[in-house]
Amino acid sequence: MKILVASSALAVAMSACSGLPSGKEAMRSGLSKDMATVMEVTGARGLAVAKVGGGESLTIARGERNEAADPLTTDTVMYGASLTKTAFAYLVLQLADEGLLGLDQPIAEILPKPLPEYEGFRRTHAPWETVGDERWRQITPRMVLTHSTGFRNFNFVTLEGEFQWDNGTVDIHFDPGTQYSYSGDGFILLQFVIEQGLGIDVGQAMRDRIFETLGMTKTDLIWRDDFAENLADGWDQEGRPEKHDDRSKVRASGSMDTTISDQAKLWRAIVTCEQLSDEMCTEFFAPSLPIRTVSQFPLMQEDAPEDQQILGLAAGLGLVVGEGPQGTFVFKGGHNGITGNMAVCLVEQEECVVILANDVRAERGFNLLVDSALGQTGMPWSWEYSGAKMLD
Repeated sequence: MKILVASSALAVAMSACSGLPSGKEAMRSGLSKDMATVMEVTGARGLAVAKVGGGESLTIARGERNEAADPLTTDTVMYGASLTKTAFAYLVLQLADEGLLGLDQPIAEILPKPLPEYEGFRRTHAPWETVGDERWRQITPRMVLTHSTGFRNFNFVTLEGEFQWDNGTVDIHFDPGTQYSYSGDGFILLQFVIEQGLGIDVGQAMRDRIFETLGMTKTDLIWRDDFAENLADGWDQEGRPEKHDDRSKVRASGSMDTTISDQAKLWRAIVTCEQLSDEMCTEFFAPSLPIRTVSQFPLMQEDAPEDQQILGLAAGLGLVVGEGPQGTFVFKGGHNGITGNMAVCLVEQEECVVILANDVRAERGFNLLVDSALGQTGMPWSWEYSGAKMLD
């Protein structure tokens, strides 16, 4: 199923120039050249890119997957980071399509008992700081997927960026649904609600409904021993190597290991709304909540002055939505100290580019790769990377 949006003549023309299958080898050559440039300029050691569109895909990998200089390939297992959130949103929309939950249904209606009474949530995640804060009852799946729960990103990191491993708390900083502030804890909460309230194992559901269905044979939300044979370690901002972190728990906020070949399959399904009704497809890419901050981080920002806001920028469901010269685009990044990932899609054209880097330094060149694959999209790089200087 596909969302129906009118395309301008410009959008059609630009799509014809950059899309697949026409010009596939030229696209491969151009992308490969730009990947080499990004790696040379930034010092990044490994980079993988996929372009999907026109019912086809191409994948390219360059560089090294570890200190031993083993080659990074299109089947190398890499950390998916927060691209996990969009994959999880895809699952939530399928559950909503089946009537198992409502996007605007309060989680209090899904859970058999009040959230603060669950020792499991408090033990495996964090204590609920203010049991008397009844605003948790207002939270809905849509608020989670649009990062508007009022939670910090993670309970073990304060708003000032200090770690509090032993006494982290899950607390609400603003009325749920009223503003955008990025939160992995929100996604962990919705995972908990689905597992406790619906009796669905999220890790198994992701395998059954998405990964296996799409033929994503090297993707999971928890570590598998078969990943080790072709696994990417990473490099940090200073060029220091670091071993891959083998995730021992399913976390909807970001535990996915994957390959660029598998991500091509996932994003082709997402942008064409495979397995989704027209209604849920529209919900996926709709601007559910305006974003008025000057950047994605730091958290809990006040609205920027109107002349500093990005016109049309909004939270979709597990995505950010914008309007550019080719029409509606959506995107999602993923990041940690040694990982930089990005997916950008042109909705009307059903085209995406996905980037996985096992060296965080590559992020500065993502704009070049997206422009090479899709043309000018209107992607707000300064907002995504908090004003960081991208490559010219």
